[in-house]
Amino acid sequence: MAKPETILGISGLYHDSAAALLRDGCIVAAAQEERFTRKKHDFRMPVNAIEYCLRQAGITAAELDYVVFYEKPLLKFDRLLETWFASAPRGFKQFLMGIPQWLNEKLHIPREIDKALGAPFKGKYIFTEHHESHAASAFFPSPYAESAIVTLDGVGEWATASIGTGRGNTIELKYELHFPHSLGLLYSAFTYFTGFKVNSGEYKLMGLAPYGRPIYRDRILDNLLDLKADGSFRLNMDYFTYCYTDVMVGEKFGAMFDGPRRTPESPVTQREMDIAASIQSVTEEIMLRIVTFAHETTGMKNLVLAGGVALNCVGNGRILREGPFENIWIQPAAGDAGGALGAALFVHYQLLGNARTVDGRGDLQSGSLLGPCFAAEEIRTFLDSAQAVYTYYDDEEGLLETLAADIDAGKVIGWFQGRMEFGPRALGSRSILGDARSEQMQSRMNLKIKFRESFRPFAPSVLRDAASEYFELDARVESPYMLLVAPVRKDKRIANNGEGAGLTGIDLLKVKRSQVPGITHVDYSARVQTVDAERHGRYYRLLERFKDKTDCPLVINTSFNIRGEPIVCTPQDAYRCFLATHMDVLVLENFVLYKEQQPEISRKEVEKYMARFELD
Repeated sequence: MAKPETILGISGLYHDSAAALLRDGCIVAAAQEERFTRKKHDFRMPVNAIEYCLRQAGITAAELDYVVFYEKPLLKFDRLLETWFASAPRGFKQFLMGIPQWLNEKLHIPREIDKALGAPFKGKYIFTEHHESHAASAFFPSPYAESAIVTLDGVGEWATASIGTGRGNTIELKYELHFPHSLGLLYSAFTYFTGFKVNSGEYKLMGLAPYGRPIYRDRILDNLLDLKADGSFRLNMDYFTYCYTDVMVGEKFGAMFDGPRRTPESPVTQREMDIAASIQSVTEEIMLRIVTFAHETTGMKNLVLAGGVALNCVGNGRILREGPFENIWIQPAAGDAGGALGAALFVHYQLLGNARTVDGRGDLQSGSLLGPCFAAEEIRTFLDSAQAVYTYYDDEEGLLETLAADIDAGKVIGWFQGRMEFGPRALGSRSILGDARSEQMQSRMNLKIKFRESFRPFAPSVLRDAASEYFELDARVESPYMLLVAPVRKDKRIANNGEGAGLTGIDLLKVKRSQVPGITHVDYSARVQTVDAERHGRYYRLLERFKDKTDCPLVINTSFNIRGEPIVCTPQDAYRCFLATHMDVLVLENFVLYKEQQPEISRKEVEKYMARFELD
């Protein structure tokens, strides 16, 4: 019998390091390094993620056949050198800061990976291109035998966007947009200007947009970029400084938008809300033009998406509703972390020529539940060592009945079950859950549990069969990875009869808009996760039990972490987060803990925990 082919994919050294492992084309494991190191967006070589993947596969580094890095460092270095020299002398400081790391580390990826593997590797190193990795991560796990492919991000080597096709076991990229002209960098420039952190605060900008009016849209289109009918564009680089400084924009940008950049952590004003609405509108317009061009040039009925911009779920929702494709699928780890998986898949299918079969029953991502899980005895040993007070449920029925009643009573649940999610969204394995019917739940969870801005919306997890009853989604549409925004159905909305007339900005939160106000954004939208029995197991059964009790088939689902912290990975992470917040209940597999029963934790211990995480 032939030895199973094993491929390890790696991404990192720039943003969101990760590792993914395939055995004979099946995804065995995938995880981001940040979950192990507790450093958000950790970009270092993913030593811990690699170790986890090898352990999950039950192999050593010596048994790997291929190790694949998700981009070509020499080509990226070429782009950086050309950019630095073209910007001279303005880019000299960036050159001096960047060149040592490239010469000492980034141009020696095999050597760095050898260190990370911790054992001799006798196989072959392969380097794929950045957007090839994104494209492979989008197409090969998708449920389609053939599709159009669109990738959109900040920048890889030179490409910032690509359009291509996937057929069987082959992808082909036909069109590219090149640096410095980038939709991802354009959006990040506005993220920076509105006072949020680049490569982290883009979600905030998207969440802020519905509070504003797109009054700067024409100003952006007339001055900042030359947009073509096919979605390609050129940025007016007079307004952007990211080629030669460590900030995104300069003073001229501020003059265009009525004042200087908002100081981080200062109050958000109506100007920032209007700017957010404007760049979100422009971004959606560009996304729609690009996918329309992709449809015209490929003739495909299916579309797959990856790259950091594919995490813009508002834009994705518009593509689904208004775009020309019949079906779309989005890689749940669409950013750089997913490049590790894409690189491994590219080698398995495209370079090695292995056959790819699609059975029509769903994607091959296994719900993106590809991280570590923990056995009952591991959890019990930890809880006992922490002197935690808990109840262990031998039967799932009793567990679910108790928790459904707790959610119905307004309690906030820390839910830790099964394998950790791969990608930025909590999908029912490392989640914080609450009652979406509550008018107070959004502000309570934002301010007292997540410790984040009050304007940020929460997403619903809804039983798949009931999704179209609450949201304007076709009953055939799945959204298991929380990457689509859809309007709340009109019959679930509440007529305000003039209530809130004249309110603007954050004050819009005061108006109850639907039967499920905890997940209804101020524009009557929601970022929907559909939950089904096959992918989600116990989480699905919890939602069923909650529906039986309340006739409501959905709950609030937000990631199990506080602001600035990666999603929890281990029972220890979950317990510390539980103690440091106003969560009421913690569920670690079959172990249930109530806050009021736990031993006192000193204020200093809580402060020490909170101080570990940089606010973003």
